[in-house]
Amino acid sequence: MPMAGGAGGDLDTEGMRRPLLTRKRSKDDRGEDPQDGGGDASLAGAVFNLSTTIVGAGIMALPATMKVLGLVPGLALVVVAAALTDASIELLMRFSNAVGAASYGEAMGDAFGALGRGLLQACVVVNNVGVMVVYMIIIGDVLSGTSSGRVHHQGVLEGWFGPCPWNGRFAVLLVTTLGVFTPLACFKRVDSLKYTSTVSVGLAVVFVVITAGIAIIKLQMREQIPMPMLFPDVHDWPSIFKLFTAAPVLVTAYICHYNVHPIHNELKDHAQIRPIVRASLVLCSTVYVTTSFFGFLLFGDDTLDDVLANFDSDLGIPYSSVFNDAVRVSYALHLMLVFPIVFHALRMNMDGLLFPSACPLSRDDRRFAALTASLLAVIFLAANYIPNIWDAFQFTGATAAVSIGYIFPAAMALRDRHGIAKKRDKFLAVFMIAVAAVSNGVAVYSDACSSS
Repeated sequence: MPMAGGAGGDLDTEGMRRPLLTRKRSKDDRGEDPQDGGGDASLAGAVFNLSTTIVGAGIMALPATMKVLGLVPGLALVVVAAALTDASIELLMRFSNAVGAASYGEAMGDAFGALGRGLLQACVVVNNVGVMVVYMIIIGDVLSGTSSGRVHHQGVLEGWFGPCPWNGRFAVLLVTTLGVFTPLACFKRVDSLKYTSTVSVGLAVVFVVITAGIAIIKLQMREQIPMPMLFPDVHDWPSIFKLFTAAPVLVTAYICHYNVHPIHNELKDHAQIRPIVRASLVLCSTVYVTTSFFGFLLFGDDTLDDVLANFDSDLGIPYSSVFNDAVRVSYALHLMLVFPIVFHALRMNMDGLLFPSACPLSRDDRRFAALTASLLAVIFLAANYIPNIWDAFQFTGATAAVSIGYIFPAAMALRDRHGIAKKRDKFLAVFMIAVAAVSNGVAVYSDACSSS
């Protein structure tokens, strides 16, 4: 028999009838028509789009988390975070299937009403604005340089042409926003970004390969790389609390939940979403572990919050300056291509918050243009005034990201309006909420104490 609240549909693997995910609606919570152009996305394109959503700026802050946690627990937690992300997405999609929800917000709306849907949309807006501000900060650091204490880390353009007004942070970010972000942000479908996503993943791999190659070369010159810290230095309560400051970075690194439904809706075969999610997580975990290990191995205690800023000095190998520039430029280009796919979800959720009863955003060019311009302006201004990526990660990771990634999917499992949750689901849900709340709560407390 059909489950309560659902429509008739296909039988799933457990013999229960699940609703069709393509049921007709006038407008979903993302402000777009789920039927528009759906059903023709490729499997490879979906993997690259989801991988691009995951591998953004988090990779740059992960080596700094190794400095806080130590190499062994740090790498272990990177893998654990990937496993928890896979479990939370599985819960999210299972409860979405139960009600035919074609978006995260619609699934939250079914479980908790308009308040739940609005809260999810607000969290996506906060998280994505924070993430894209981080992207711009890193691009500015790479191209224009950054200062850490009294030390100035030279940017690529500054190194090539010397300091001048046109390659300052404001000018570089303005040109990037108008020349790169604005044209790519004008695409209305996620699948339209599959080619830029493919290139962006390739650039991330180039960054990892070059970083690993430099570390391996230096390992052959043993006197140049000291033994990395394997375990954290824990000797009092402040040092214990400091460990938790890495939690928001680990959470933020895997947040992709807001783009799972848009990618799912554009697939020919909706059953492919599970292998797509797992393939993306495996790919991204490999990139994260490799970068964390070799990045921390290269720079040790001198690892900066944004590890790209470390690639501005002599690495002690032949053609050091060439490798430095290749690493930084490849990742700056990667972030430029990641930006539009994260922006897509931001714009849709902001539209759902501001215009819940309006026509689909894809059919209103004036509203589409106004939202795009306004959001780009806010992100641009924030990136010019927020000091570093660790501050942005701490804020978004400890608030919106942890809710999107763990608390909301777990809450849907505990609410279980349609009686589909198993015992293990509820145990997992309680575990995820407890870990997320405690770790991020302590992280916020630790940051507040250190800044006071």
